[in-house]
Amino acid sequence: MTRPTGRVLTLLELLQSGGTRTVAELADRLGVEGRTVRRYVAHLIDLDVPVESVRGRYGGYRLAPGYRLPPLMLSDDEALAVLLGLVAGRRSGLMTTGHTASETASAKIRRVLPQHVARRLDTLLESLAFTDQPGEFATPDAGVLLAIADAVRHRRPVSIRYTDRNARRSERTLHAYGIVAHSGRWYVTGTDPEIGEDRTFRLDRIADARTLPGSFEAPVDPDPAQRVVSGFATAEYRHQVTLRIHGTVEQIRAQLPPAVARLEEYDAPTADQDRATERWLRVEVRAERLDWLPPVLASLDRPFVIERPDELRALVMAHADRLASYARQA
Repeated sequence: MTRPTGRVLTLLELLQSGGTRTVAELADRLGVEGRTVRRYVAHLIDLDVPVESVRGRYGGYRLAPGYRLPPLMLSDDEALAVLLGLVAGRRSGLMTTGHTASETASAKIRRVLPQHVARRLDTLLESLAFTDQPGEFATPDAGVLLAIADAVRHRRPVSIRYTDRNARRSERTLHAYGIVAHSGRWYVTGTDPEIGEDRTFRLDRIADARTLPGSFEAPVDPDPAQRVVSGFATAEYRHQVTLRIHGTVEQIRAQLPPAVARLEEYDAPTADQDRATERWLRVEVRAERLDWLPPVLASLDRPFVIERPDELRALVMAHADRLASYARQA
């Protein structure tokens, strides 16, 4: 912010964060001289904001203890960031309380904004278009999300009541390593101490979560996001697909990312080759349906061999016949 009013508000935000701020620190953060900081402090005092002057070597300015600032003071840029964040979160499914909370939060922000700022923000949101359709995802319970986040931070076991995709209910203990947002859903990943295996659970399927006594040691650099992505590629699904595709790792990953497929060497590169060299790679995919694979294989435009299942081979041939028939149409 370059306007004096904007700098005064920034000064107020800095003081609100707590503690005593030296004149030199404030001047550096605001990009002004020390005497200008003192003038801004005087402006705040004129507005009945109780700014105290602290003398001594480590002196400066601070807010009086117990002072409560107005509930919302947003600059134009901050208001825009909050509103766009609410819109993006609602469309992507990464909201923890459904559409109603985000809509009421947006309405509250608009009510307290100056009219000219609210009008400009509304104009932007009305003009904004998205290339994808809004997601329709089940949202996790906020209490469950916060309870698991606390268990992750303090490395405490957590008991969860879970309903799987087949509507089977169970209660289990989890050593949670992290929370991951992926493709519009929230997941928690960790170890099930009873079976000693890594597990990943959808947060919207957890009905209750409570921390338990004790603690656990997490593995070094557990990388929760990588565990979730790898878990998708190895999970049990209706169909187990094995392919051999001739190409580079990068070419195949462009259409079959780690969350979808596992890659293994079929023809290992020789000493004078590298990962950018085209070669045969074995690709394993687990899927509930097969109808999406023929278009993906066609878009790869690489030689491939279907090892299993035969059903996929028939679907690919049918897809090729449809494309040929479309091409023959006048």
